[in-house]
Amino acid sequence: MAIEDRRERERAARRRLIITTARTVAEAEGWDAVTTRRLSTEIEYSQPVLYKHFTGMEQIAEAVAIDGFGELAEVIRAARSDAGTASDALTRIAHAYLDFARDNPAVYDAMFTRATTLRFAAQDTPPPLRAGFTGLRQAVEGVADDQDAEALTEVFWAALHGMVTLTRTGRLRPDYESERLQILVNQFTNRSEGVA
Repeated sequence: MAIEDRRERERAARRRLIITTARTVAEAEGWDAVTTRRLSTEIEYSQPVLYKHFTGMEQIAEAVAIDGFGELAEVIRAARSDAGTASDALTRIAHAYLDFARDNPAVYDAMFTRATTLRFAAQDTPPPLRAGFTGLRQAVEGVADDQDAEALTEVFWAALHGMVTLTRTGRLRPDYESERLQILVNQFTNRSEGVA
């Protein structure tokens, strides 16, 4: 059994190396630079070894996306843990979400803009995807009152994603991110106090 355990650990380590290398190349040069040939050169394994772990680039990008959702869930959890009020929690989460997207553009693309077979809001949704949404929903539930918390969370998430996308493409004024976030939070908390 020890030999099987060692082989499984080696297989898991190779898989992790492929995912990490794909992410590193994508963050440095974009997803177009990530090919099985490039990965096999970078990690010094043959292409057939890569295909033992993944059927193609789509599966590798999905693995990067799943890791990204796990990381985003942690970022959201950390942002929420220090918050005092529901408004503070939403503000911290919104900032953390935008920071995550800005700091990890290729991972964010794998999570949200690349074609994928990952399913959201389904029985077979991977746990990291559920964890990311759950973290958002838990914060939104604090302000949902009698509204559908799931739908309200989807709207909050869509607004954050829209801000990421429009900011990345230069469609929003760059010096007004904090003001936009505060307006968004104020809309969700039914407050009209001044922008912080």
